[in-house]
Amino acid sequence: MEEIKVAVSGANGRMGQEVCRTVLSEDNLKLIAAFDRHGEGEDIGKILGEEELNVFIEKLTEENLSSKNADVMVDFTTPMSAVDNIETALNCGVRPVVGTTGFTEEDVSHVKEIVDRQNLSAVIAPNFALGAVLMMKFAAEAAKYFSQAEIVETHHDKKIDAPSGTALKTAELIDKGRKEKPPEREDLMKLDGARGGVEKDVHIHSIRLTGPIAHQEVIFGSTGQTLTIKHDSFHRNSFMPGVVFAVNKVMETKGLVFGLENLLE
Repeated sequence: MEEIKVAVSGANGRMGQEVCRTVLSEDNLKLIAAFDRHGEGEDIGKILGEEELNVFIEKLTEENLSSKNADVMVDFTTPMSAVDNIETALNCGVRPVVGTTGFTEEDVSHVKEIVDRQNLSAVIAPNFALGAVLMMKFAAEAAKYFSQAEIVETHHDKKIDAPSGTALKTAELIDKGRKEKPPEREDLMKLDGARGGVEKDVHIHSIRLTGPIAHQEVIFGSTGQTLTIKHDSFHRNSFMPGVVFAVNKVMETKGLVFGLENLLE
C-alpha cells in the first residue's frame, strides 16, 4: 500500500498519544507531525515513552502544517478548537479525520462547504470503535419494530460534551429507522432533568465519572418486553482500528463523510 503521511492534532492528549502509537505501528502510515497546545518543543517519541523520533510538538498553524506535506491530519482535541483545526487542515490541502465530538449542525455544514470548495475529503466520526458503529446500525434496525427507546451513555469525567456524539448520532438513526413515533406523555418530574435530555424523541441520560472510558446502552421497550443493545470500550485502543480504517478510506473518498458507518460496506 502507498505510504500515507499523517499529522496528529491533540497529539499530547490521551487519545492523541494512542493515535501516534498506532500510526507508528502501521506499515503504510508515517507520523510526520504532532500538534498540541501543551508540550511544545518536546519529542513525541519521548512523550510516548519510546525512542526519540525527531517529531516535535508544535502549535497547529497553516504555516507549520503546510511545511510537513501531510496527506491526512487526525484530530482528537476539543469542540472549541476542532472546527478551526479542520479548516486549517483543508486550507493546507490536508484531509482531516476527526474523532472530536460536540459539533453542531452548523459546524458540520460549515465543514462540508469548505471540503467541497477545496475538492477534498474529510471524515468526522462520533465514534471510531467498530463495535459502537455496529451498535448504532443495530439500533436503527431495532427502531423499525420498537418505537420507544432511551439511551444511557457513560464516559470519563474529563469528557466535556454531553450527550456524547455517539448518543446523538444513535438518536438520529433511531428516528430515521422508526415506522411510527412513540406515544406522547407528560411526566411529573420531582427533579429537573430526571428523564434526561431529549433528542429526536429519544431520552438520553449522560453519566460522567472517574473510571469509565466510553459505554452506551440503547434500551427499547414494547408490550411485555425490552431489548437492550450495549457497547463498552475499556481502553482507548478500541478506537484505533477505526481510525486506521478512516485514514486509509479518506484518501479514496470525496466530500465529507459524517459517521464511520457510511464507510462500512
